[in-house]
Amino acid sequence: MKFNPADKIQDLQYFGEFGGVNPSISDSSTYTFLSAKTMFDTFEGNTEGCYLYSRHSSPSNLYLGEALAAMEGTESANVTASGMGAITAVLLQLCGTGDHIVSSRTIYGGTYAFMKNFLPRFEIGTSFVDITDPEKVEAAITPETKVIFCEAVSNPLLEVADIKELSRICRKHGIKLVVDNTFSPLNIAPAKMGADVVIHSLTKFINGASDCVGGVVCGSTEFCLALKDVNDGAGMLLGSTMDSLRAASILKNLRTLHIRMKKHSENALYLAQQFEKDGFKVVYPGLPSHKGHLLFKNQMNSEYGYGGMLTIDVGSLERANELMEMMQERNLGYLAVSLGFYKTLFSAPGTSTSSEIPLEEQEEMGLSDGLIRFSIGLDNDIERTYSEMKKCFQTAHVASN
Repeated sequence: MKFNPADKIQDLQYFGEFGGVNPSISDSSTYTFLSAKTMFDTFEGNTEGCYLYSRHSSPSNLYLGEALAAMEGTESANVTASGMGAITAVLLQLCGTGDHIVSSRTIYGGTYAFMKNFLPRFEIGTSFVDITDPEKVEAAITPETKVIFCEAVSNPLLEVADIKELSRICRKHGIKLVVDNTFSPLNIAPAKMGADVVIHSLTKFINGASDCVGGVVCGSTEFCLALKDVNDGAGMLLGSTMDSLRAASILKNLRTLHIRMKKHSENALYLAQQFEKDGFKVVYPGLPSHKGHLLFKNQMNSEYGYGGMLTIDVGSLERANELMEMMQERNLGYLAVSLGFYKTLFSAPGTSTSSEIPLEEQEEMGLSDGLIRFSIGLDNDIERTYSEMKKCFQTAHVASN
């Protein structure tokens, strides 16, 4: 039977302490033991079935982790207080002094800044490469390389990583493949194609309400337990712990992710097709004109489409700002960072979410200051939305190709 991540989530069954259809929230920071020996064993690493302290884990966090592991098809998952909390813990768990990372050159600005500016403090180096060119990726590997890091669909240029090929390269060189799947939950299942670790910012599509931040690390049971080790686990010692109330809230929203992703994808595809017909510079993986279209198609869970993210290059930052302000005034979305909300969100990533990347590197990778990143919302009448957006484009004198 074909792996369907949404079915895996729906098949999970949790009852609350008093038979509620939602699991009870564990509103405790610490947990009691029936014997002193059990406490000792837990500190020694025998943590299965035991709760020690909420920085380590809690029932509410475990419920959410199990659901996300089921979604990604991994053995286990640890939830964190933010997406960056997940990324930093994973990289510091896998790498030590003198080690090396090969990373996609187009990634979230915070991830780039962590690798470029922070990790050198620990003498951990990073080579940023074109992740769509496997030869360049493999050529960047050194004897010190421990990780290849990429985003399944990159932020903000929407480049598509060949996860199977990257996994093959990693196996050949005995290193780990870490994939950030924030832009494409349900659309792509990296673990099923060989990724060792899958990361999400739960803040985005998975939660879908723009009311909290959170992250998750999906991987093997061995790796997830290592992250929580009280002696040397990066997840445990860095302290990026999700609150139990937030975990319970995200778990509830996760149950509708499959419905929301279908609508995000449906709306994004429609807008991308229409604006491309109008001659605008649209980038969307669902368009045959996209360089990675066939690759995405071969990797995707077709039921959930090509995702809710698209970009349009309007030529200059001034025009991008004018257009975004106009669209917000006409209630077509919000001028805001992040993604996955019910309303369309738009921003110019070169001066916002990717501003940590130096201008010369932005230019080299093809990130222009006129690029607008759209997280397409759940509009019921997308044809009306397109008509109103097109009027804004015409008023702002956005030129077609």
